[in-house]
Amino acid sequence: MELQGTVKKIFDTQTFASGFQKREMVLLTQEQYPQPISIEFLSDKINLLDNVSEGETVKLGINIRGREWTNPQGEVKYFNSITAWRLEKVADNGAQPTYAAPSTAATPATTNENPFADEGDDDLPF
Repeated sequence: MELQGTVKKIFDTQTFASGFQKREMVLLTQEQYPQPISIEFLSDKINLLDNVSEGETVKLGINIRGREWTNPQGEVKYFNSITAWRLEKVADNGAQPTYAAPSTAATPATTNENPFADEGDDDLPF
């Protein structure tokens, strides 16, 4: 899946006792009602955030992950996380998207002349 939006916040890298590292960012989506989405970058993907600044527009490749947890009272809870595996900057110059212009190559003139008029009769039924 992909998400695109503006980088609202980038957090510092968190390192855990096991050596596992993660870094989070908040992406503000670009839609009628923008949503702040928390995105995780894990282990070797945390360096994707090194060259990104708050306010830049980016496109992310993401995975949505879910997990089940049973609390001490025996209740089962479900959690979701969004993990990024790809990040690319998007040019945000405020201009409208550009589209290919129609070809300006010369087109042959059209005529109402029958191109088969000079051929002789044939015996084809169609």
